[in-house]
Amino acid sequence: MNERWLECLRSNRLIAAIKSPKHLEMFLNTGLQVAFLQTGNISVIKRYVDLLKEQQRFVFLHVEKIPGISYDREGLQFLAKFIKPHGIVTTKSSLVQLAKKERLMAVQRLFLVDTDAVENGIKSIHDVQPDALEIMPGLLPEMIGMIRKQTHVPIITGGLIQHENHIEAALQSGAVSVSTSRPWLWKRWGNIDREEVHARGEN
Repeated sequence: MNERWLECLRSNRLIAAIKSPKHLEMFLNTGLQVAFLQTGNISVIKRYVDLLKEQQRFVFLHVEKIPGISYDREGLQFLAKFIKPHGIVTTKSSLVQLAKKERLMAVQRLFLVDTDAVENGIKSIHDVQPDALEIMPGLLPEMIGMIRKQTHVPIITGGLIQHENHIEAALQSGAVSVSTSRPWLWKRWGNIDREEVHARGEN
């Protein structure tokens, strides 16, 4: 599973951060394969996850954004057994560890607010070994390369991504993929030629 997901990241280079139910259909009308789901609640989230999985998409739940899900072992067991996403996105290293025990992939989100946050985040990555790291905000390309060298974990970046040149700068700095909640970027990026996508990340 991890290998197929990483291949999707390397192929698409863009992740849809879905913040509204109305954006689900917009996402499904693109060629993008990975969604970070940040909308819904405990009563509807399974329906959203099932819909995306039926369309052969990878679904990651941003646990802290879904009301009704507890941030503990029971909450992760509930997700793994009944909701069944492919993985989670979280800012909490403790949830990364719990997710891995439940055989869920885990993306740890790190906010680069100051030097201490960067140093503590890198230590946490070494300790819990998430499947990928999401760096926020996404407009700090020089930090992407530095953290990539120190962690050897696939880097996703997001936050404040508003233009295609922001995506290109992140990819050229070493990010494997970029997350954004802007549907017009999903549509544009999800339908361009795959060779063009690879070229943008390698230049």
